Amino acid sequence: LGRPAERRPTPRASRARARRRAFAALLGLAVPLAIPAPLGAQSPPPDLAAARAAWERAPENVDSIIWLGRRTAYTGAFADAVVIYTEGLRLHPDEPHLLRHRGHRYVSLRQFQLAVTDLERALHLVEGKPDEVEPDGQPNARGIPTSTLHSNIRYHLALAYFLTGQFPRAATLWEEDARRARNVDQRVAATHWAVIAYARAGDLRKAQGLLAPIRADWDVIENGSYHQVLLWMKGERSDAQLRPLMTPGTPAQTMANGMAQWHLANGRREEANRLFHEILSGERSASFGYLAAEASTKP
Repeated sequence: LGRPAERRPTPRASRARARRRAFAALLGLAVPLAIPAPLGAQSPPPDLAAARAAWERAPENVDSIIWLGRRTAYTGAFADAVVIYTEGLRLHPDEPHLLRHRGHRYVSLRQFQLAVTDLERALHLVEGKPDEVEPDGQPNARGIPTSTLHSNIRYHLALAYFLTGQFPRAATLWEEDARRARNVDQRVAATHWAVIAYARAGDLRKAQGLLAPIRADWDVIENGSYHQVLLWMKGERSDAQLRPLMTPGTPAQTMANGMAQWHLANGRREEANRLFHEILSGERSASFGYLAAEASTKP
């Protein structure tokens, strides 16, 4: 019967492939990028497969693009997620949701200036507009979303500032995020970073002022690690009380980084370096604690 004729890529597919190659080169990646799809017998996670199917039905729909990007990023394929968002921004150049998510994944890829550019633009685009709850892609134990679009833009922009050593700018933005918080989860996360950003900027008095209202009886759903470190900074928790809570992975990195940053800002460099080493001796990660430890130990 002979071999079936080989399908040639459409001009649109060829242009998309060229953009992916260009982006791969920009990031110094060895292989071209591709939007995740089943390879041979290997199947993507069900959530990613569903997001891809939804995107294939409506490839220009903003929600379809966002969820394909988010589900892709959850597999660790951050660069592929950036490609997806970049393709989306070609269609919707002033879409703050796409800029917010691409900015986040630029942070994951250590492309901090690109993240700042996207997130500053997103912040400008949402100025004066109503905020909205952002659905969780990885829901917490209670299934209650705790963040909003505006909050996530501010939070990730402040993180990009922090990771590039712009501590006063980061502190001011996180303080604003904590002030506007709709729940204690948002408040403790933003306050945690605002405290260490002010401390790293040399303003320990301001940092202490932000710690004062933090209470141990707050009903925190998903940011318990930040909450416990804030209580430790206040002197209401000891190292011995925090250690059992530092389970491997993100919680340990989050808590160890918060403690290390506080030690560093208070002149206890040896204790800080020990905790930074503890974080960085583990598997390389895109957690914010790992990224901050990495940035804080660069020459």
